[in-house]
Amino acid sequence: MKVILLADVKSLGKKGEIVNVSDGYARNMILPKKLGVEANSKNLNDLKLQNQHEEKVAKENLAAAQAFAKELENVTVTVTIKTGEGGRVFGSVSAKEIAEAAKNQLNLDIDKKKLQLESPIKSLGYTNVPLRLHPKVTAQLKVHVKEQ
Repeated sequence: MKVILLADVKSLGKKGEIVNVSDGYARNMILPKKLGVEANSKNLNDLKLQNQHEEKVAKENLAAAQAFAKELENVTVTVTIKTGEGGRVFGSVSAKEIAEAAKNQLNLDIDKKKLQLESPIKSLGYTNVPLRLHPKVTAQLKVHVKEQ
């Protein structure tokens, strides 16, 4: 019996796949637990329409991420930090501080987890911080660290 999976099933397949299983397994395991539905013409058409909708939404998300990345090209976030004699920096600038500064200065809601800062910034000046907006889109956010 052919079955369309509604959820990931270990050792059988992932959600949305059409798999061939024995009649007993389908009747006693897959269908009662709502892990899948029988692959008839109505269900196949529903799956096709759902896949088309998901593709459309994915394209819209990608386009929105690319547009936001273009906006970020011309933007600079300024963060201040305490310094001592000779320009020596006390502490560092973390992703959380950068995200808060972007929200305060530019009204941009940037998730601190999307900032791919390898290590906290411990020097004054300009730094480009990669910002992962989408699996296929990574933008560069300019951060200016200056003395307080």
